[in-house]
Order: sequence, then C-alpha cells, then structure tokens
Amino acid sequence: MSSTEVKLSRLLILAQKFNNFYLTGFHKGDIRPFVVEGQQVGLIKSDVLKQLVKYPEVFCIRDCEQTQQGLVELNPAFRDYNERTVQLEKVLRNLRTEGLFPALQGWRDEYFEVKSEHRALLKMERAATPLFGVRKYGVDINGYVRHPTQGLCIWLQQRSNTKETWPGKWDNMVGGGLSVGFGIKETAIKEAAEEASIPTDLVKNLVSAGCVSFYFESRQGLFPNTEYVFDLELPLDFVPHNADGEVQAFELLPAKECVERVFTPDFKTTSAPVVIDFLIRHGYITADDVVDFTQIVELLHVPLQSLYTYKARLEQAQKQKQQKFLAEDSNCNCAKPVENGYNKES
Repeated sequence: MSSTEVKLSRLLILAQKFNNFYLTGFHKGDIRPFVVEGQQVGLIKSDVLKQLVKYPEVFCIRDCEQTQQGLVELNPAFRDYNERTVQLEKVLRNLRTEGLFPALQGWRDEYFEVKSEHRALLKMERAATPLFGVRKYGVDINGYVRHPTQGLCIWLQQRSNTKETWPGKWDNMVGGGLSVGFGIKETAIKEAAEEASIPTDLVKNLVSAGCVSFYFESRQGLFPNTEYVFDLELPLDFVPHNADGEVQAFELLPAKECVERVFTPDFKTTSAPVVIDFLIRHGYITADDVVDFTQIVELLHVPLQSLYTYKARLEQAQKQKQQKFLAEDSNCNCAKPVENGYNKES
C-alpha cells in the first residue's frame, strides 16, 4: 500500500468518522446515563429525554451527584427481565406511533438483549437501541480469495434498496446483528446461508478473528457497536448468491480497489472498521506504510466496556463518603464508651 500523506489522512479521517461520538460526543453535555437495576447500560440524549419525561411510571429522571446532567433510570419497581421488557415495549410502541424518531421507522420485530456485563436485564426492539445508546453486538464475515494474478481479493455485498438502514450501500460480504436466542458463531453460520448462500462444506472453514468496537453517532441515534469478526477464504470459482432478499449484488475486488470503495460515500460507514481490521491483519496496511498506524488500530478497538461508568462512580463516591465519615469520627473528642463505670481505654 502506498504510504502517501493522502492515504494516511483518509484512513485516519475515516477512523475518526466511525468514532465521531467517542471522540466528541461525551463532551457535548446533553447526555444522561441510562440505568437499569443500578447498572448503566446506555446513554440518552436530550431529544429522547424530552419524550421519556411523559412516562414517569416507567422512567425515573433525577439529578445525581455523579453526573452533571443527572440520569434516567428504568423504574426499579419492575421486578424482572420480562416486566422490564413489557413496560419498555409499551413506551417504544407509543413513540413509534407518534413518528417522532427516524430510528423507529425501521421497526423490525427483532430483539437485542440489554446486558450489564454478562447478565441480561431486558430485551429491546433492535430499531430502538440507538435512542438509548445501549451496546449492540453483531457478526461480520470477511470473504476473500487469493487470486493468482490480482493477489488478495475481497467479496463485498451491496445492500438491498429496501433495507431499513443504509439502503443500497456497499457492505461486508456477510453481516448481521446478534439477536436474542442466537450465539455468535451460530449467527455467523445463519447469516452466511441467508445472505450469501455459503454451503456447509465451506462455512465450516470460518476462522474467528476477534472483534472490532467503535462508537458512532448519526441522525438515527447512538451506536456503541462490537462486531465479532470471522475470516473465510473461498475458492476462486465460488460466487455468493443472496437468499433472503436483503442483498442486491456481490462484487469481488482486489484489496486496493476495496480500500477505495470503503472511502466512498457509497460504503456503509459502520462496516468500514471490519474491512480496515482485515487489511491490517493480512498485512496490506502496515505500520511501515502509515505513520498514524497505532491511532487507527486504537480506533478499531474502542474500550466500550469502560465507558459506562455510573455504577463505578457511585461506588467510589460512597466509598469516599464512608472514608470521610470514619476520618471525622476518629478525630472526634467526644467521650469514649464506658463499661462498669470505667473508660475502656483507662
């Protein structure tokens, strides 16, 4: 890959683009933690907050010492996973009917789980997740071939024009969200069959290649995404075919042309991290070629797990209060306890 300044700046600008909220959004001052069962699971912007205040039986909106803007808490009276899900769903369906948020126009009747670490607290309609800034998980498959004359080549798909999100944009060969009830590799295999008709004798060669994470913001809302990545080397004579109506075309591109496609507005912004990660791991983009290589790599692995810190800050504040109380108590000159008329220390 050429090490020109143009290439460098384009890569870095693209990495900053799909991390626009991570780099600038936290400093805007119009966001509040979204808390469930005492755990921060998301962020809510002011435009969403204006609608949630209409549902005081579902959301507790209050000030908080640990956050400048206060917080939004799902009513702690809701006892379990099912009750939280049902109560939130009622609000979401009302908001959808009112047509206030573009994100809800893509309602899918597909659910993502809202988790704190590994514990599922409720499930939420996929289209609504950007409104609450909850972490989302998906899988992507890099389908590639090693061409005898063109070298490393990568399959891309063009999304259907009827897709709810990013219609008509170019994308990774296979990708899909991690819905309730499906495992990571299970989802990869399912999506491989549905989106690209990859047969079982080929899909068995899937290689897990880690994950990428980023924090993107669009008019739809907030996208703190983690994508589990798989690589799949394909034979030269294999041509993917769509089976679920969500893809209108496939194209095999040499790595150089693939990079150029990713830079265009015709490519899905939130799929760019997967392509860049693939090209780094396969030696097409290297530290020798790109001066800002480490910055780009870091922006492919944003530490989402450490960004939602309400509980940690609350516990730290409580600890500091306790330490202050103990310190004040030790400096107290009040009378010491007595036993049988004698001071214990005498």
